[in-house]
Amino acid sequence: MSDTARAELRQFIVGKFPQIELADDQDIFALGFVNSLFAMELVMFIEKTFSIRIPNDELKLDNFRSVDAMSELIARQSVTA
Repeated sequence: MSDTARAELRQFIVGKFPQIELADDQDIFALGFVNSLFAMELVMFIEKTFSIRIPNDELKLDNFRSVDAMSELIARQSVTA
């Protein structure tokens, strides 16, 4: 996934939680800030921003744990779109 997409993901997350410094491989759920409402916001942000549809079988916590994981998910879904 492009550096631009990674930057957009980081910007969205840090925009919601400005007190964190976020590395691409950092588990956002382990930070303790993320809840189920934010997880749904994240799915909606990804689908809208990257013009993809995330199928139900890809709605796994592991796909959203880090910027790296989300970038890989976006790349996979972009190919199948």
